[in-house]
Amino acid sequence: MLETVLDEVRDEDAGSPASYIPELAAADTSRLALAVVGPHGRVREVGDHDAEFTIQSISKPFVLALALEERGLDAVLERVGVEPSGEPFNAISLEAETGRPANPMVNAGALATTALVEGDDVDTRTARIVETLSAFAGRSLWVDEAVYASESSTGDRNRALGHLMRSYGVIDGSVEVAAETYFRQCSLLVTVRDLAVMGATLALGGRNPVTGRQVVSTHVARHVLSIMASCGMYDSSGEWLLRVGLPAKSGVSGGLLAVAPSQFGVAAFSPRLDAHGNSVRASAVIERLSERFEMHLLEEHESLASPGLSISAGEGGRIVHLGGELGFAGAERVVAVLRTLASSLPSGEPVIVDARELARTHPSALLALRTEFESMPQEFRLQE
Repeated sequence: MLETVLDEVRDEDAGSPASYIPELAAADTSRLALAVVGPHGRVREVGDHDAEFTIQSISKPFVLALALEERGLDAVLERVGVEPSGEPFNAISLEAETGRPANPMVNAGALATTALVEGDDVDTRTARIVETLSAFAGRSLWVDEAVYASESSTGDRNRALGHLMRSYGVIDGSVEVAAETYFRQCSLLVTVRDLAVMGATLALGGRNPVTGRQVVSTHVARHVLSIMASCGMYDSSGEWLLRVGLPAKSGVSGGLLAVAPSQFGVAAFSPRLDAHGNSVRASAVIERLSERFEMHLLEEHESLASPGLSISAGEGGRIVHLGGELGFAGAERVVAVLRTLASSLPSGEPVIVDARELARTHPSALLALRTEFESMPQEFRLQE
């Protein structure tokens, strides 16, 4: 299913790479990748999923999460707002009286957020950020020094935003430390797998489904997703929420992360950007996924990740009874139970999955179950 979605957008050639950062302007525009991570930590990745690119603005929600953990919500809100700006990500736009930037997802807000992270110098603050983002990704991340140098050499507008905010008292310490730290956090190398795991960690209340580590609190994860939902796609955030309905964050290297709460972290990558700074093909991929897997935030659901499930022993073997609603995320839980049964039962013992009591079954979930049955060692049968 994921390969099909990629194939549908592969020939789309609108947009162009970010031209104002020399290292990004030279990107290979043919690259296209997609990854999905569910509540049990299973990673699905297709396309150029091994391609590395810099995280750029997708770092913003995760540095926000760190600032919220260290400072608390009220202290962060004293320095950064949470309202959609309706303006480009690099706009020079601050509240008239307070000097606060509109939200943490635009550059001014991200600089203010980075300035809240503990640390007196660039190295200390960067190390704290890298440690946190690595915990979200489930592996160690590192800075692409060439991209960092390119970011720093062309970052005068961001420095200007920093000095303007310091004049209001929004930034207390060194603007140069905040700016250079920000350039380094944007230059972290990731893959779509990393981003999908990071998104899944937010989706599951701050718990990384691959490592099992609680990276941030449930409340912090919820705060971050709330801001991503309204502000994560810059001045196209409203239309994104309408059409796709998922909290999301884009980056000018072509990465795009979206979160289906309690279900999935999803990430796509393609370097060509639209006028808002969002990847053209990555946006199209995630819009299709949201529609086909019914992941819109406001979709009507009875149960998502935990369908009713019980197991009994019958004359013909074990019977797995399903009830409630079976969505794509719920299918992953069912598959996990089936694999456990397959590994523990005597060879050849049949297993029947009784789906007749399901109130609602998503077609993608049913297809996933049928596909999994093909690889099961036991004699598995589905009653619909």
